[in-house]
Amino acid sequence: MKKPVQTRRIEPRWPVVLTVLAVVFLLAVLPGRIRLFPIWLSYVVAIAVIAPMAAVTLTVSKARWLRAERLMTLLFFVVVGVGTLTGLAYLIHAMVRRSAEISGLQLLTSSIAFWVTNVLIFSLLYWQIDRGGPEARLNNASTKPDWLFPQQGVPGDVPPGWRPVFVDYLFLGFTTATAFSPTDALPLSSRAKILMMFESTISLVTIVIVASRAINILGS
Repeated sequence: MKKPVQTRRIEPRWPVVLTVLAVVFLLAVLPGRIRLFPIWLSYVVAIAVIAPMAAVTLTVSKARWLRAERLMTLLFFVVVGVGTLTGLAYLIHAMVRRSAEISGLQLLTSSIAFWVTNVLIFSLLYWQIDRGGPEARLNNASTKPDWLFPQQGVPGDVPPGWRPVFVDYLFLGFTTATAFSPTDALPLSSRAKILMMFESTISLVTIVIVASRAINILGS
């Protein structure tokens, strides 16, 4: 008698898809002169990210689509990350030269969009790289962890069988950008520490330099 084939467990992708769509929406509402790339490029890259996620969920041969999903998620992070850094550089340049090209309200809304985008794209990156990716974590693949979550440090693994999912990495991205330091999840690898430093730096620049200047202009 044939042994039943074990079904490989797949983490639900809908929270990740919503995050990708939220990033695209935030990029779309930014003023055109702040965006490095045309908005259609963000749509194309977003579709390229979402398509393999749908294939992972709906198709039988998942390994190929998991590799494509990982590649496109990393590409999405790079494209949006470079665009975010360029937009921040433009805003700071406009403030330094006291340009009237951008108002205090535009400065404030752009800084909020950049801050939220920063949280979302780093959450996607953390989710994709930790322990080899979502399916490697869910199926107990032996991969070195990048972060230690408090639930994993409890003797007896309470709750039983707990594994981090996307919302845990979203919380990690949010707390890193807000507290500028580790909170509940501790970075274990060098790349995790460098990425958290990078995210905190972008958040710090956005809040302290851009957003505070916008509030100052609106209050004067």
